[in-house]
Amino acid sequence: MTVNTSASGASGSHIVPDALEEQLVDAEADSLPPPAPPKFASPTARLLFAISLVLIAFNLRPIFPSLSVVLPEVIRDTGLSTVGASLLTTLPVLCLGLFAPFAPGLAQRYGAERTLMGALVLLTAGTALRGIDSVALLFFGTFAAGAAIAVSNVLLPGVVKRDFPERAAIMTGLYTMALCAGSAAAAGLTLPLEHVLGSWPAALAAWAVPAFAVLLLFIPQAMRVKPQAAHTGFRVEGLWRDRLAWQVTLFTGLQSALAYCVFGWLAPMLRERGFEPTVAGGIVSLSVMVQVVTCLGVPSFAIRCKDQRGVNVALVLCATAGLLGMMFAPMWSVLLWAVLQGIGQGGLIAAAMIVIVLRSSDSHVAAHLSGMAQGVGYVLAAVGPLLLGLIRSWTGSFDAAALLIVALGLGAGVAGAGAGRALHVGARTVRLESRKSRAP
Repeated sequence: MTVNTSASGASGSHIVPDALEEQLVDAEADSLPPPAPPKFASPTARLLFAISLVLIAFNLRPIFPSLSVVLPEVIRDTGLSTVGASLLTTLPVLCLGLFAPFAPGLAQRYGAERTLMGALVLLTAGTALRGIDSVALLFFGTFAAGAAIAVSNVLLPGVVKRDFPERAAIMTGLYTMALCAGSAAAAGLTLPLEHVLGSWPAALAAWAVPAFAVLLLFIPQAMRVKPQAAHTGFRVEGLWRDRLAWQVTLFTGLQSALAYCVFGWLAPMLRERGFEPTVAGGIVSLSVMVQVVTCLGVPSFAIRCKDQRGVNVALVLCATAGLLGMMFAPMWSVLLWAVLQGIGQGGLIAAAMIVIVLRSSDSHVAAHLSGMAQGVGYVLAAVGPLLLGLIRSWTGSFDAAALLIVALGLGAGVAGAGAGRALHVGARTVRLESRKSRAP
């Protein structure tokens, strides 16, 4: 049995109304029976659950910029080479790609809520391990936290969409703002925490505190929901052979590479230019906070366009030009370039989510396309901060990294132009149970 089969040439405009309501992709779309939303004992319990999901989102980004702003001190105190530092900044991004594909299966076996609870345990422990004065534990803790974030990245949007369908727009906005707020807080507050607590390991470990607080809040809620045995009831065929699907994946990965170059290396870049450490962290925080505006505004605009090619390319230009401006423009103008970079990068985050929905003919294709884009895309994204650090090691400065930034921008622009076409990927959804029922 084939479900909602569509040709690759189908017009994307036919699903614009659905896209307005379904900006968040459900990773459990293939589950049979479909996961049921939890029954809340009272409106207060439902509100508490919503707050918990938003707070979980807040904790999914601090491990990235918190390390970046103290990276020079980490290198100085541990003797870590620039190559080693490059691997350290790349490791959690790589985990996002490597562990994302496991999330739907874990949710089918244990339930999305309990899987998120387990991820929170791992995130808290991994973040806390970064506070121990050991290079090995610094790497291991970063790895563990990255794996936890990968699983949460995949499952949390679907839980938000499933449990609050009538408040999807509000919850999407709160979820997005929480992600950006977590990044901005870590970029702006890690150095002040270092001064208060006396060391950078303590400052890194401090970000385990909000994660642990949310864990304590979420445990009784997750344990209240009884896991429902489920299995994969659908298969999507033809996706990995489709050119448009690969363009969406490359667009997702390359724009993420730009983002994680900012998270991993922008603060050290600014410090090398002569900015005080706390000022450099503040500039990164400003750029991230600006992302909220375009991340919330771009979806409504983009899905009303005939296609998204122009939007995607314009946002890539803003993000790339803003980053180059912060690297080379006069120091007095860096705040302006930080705002421009934030406008572009925040819009790109939203645009990458939107093209996954608009290029998909049904929720099953969207879930698989999202898995492909995250699994392959984040592995590709990890190359960005790794190469940037290696270039810094080989040349002794960040100047030559401008060539890498331009290359990533060009690649993201070309892929974004392809992914922005008003087409559907050439994939079809097959219900597996129907095939079994017809077997002799």
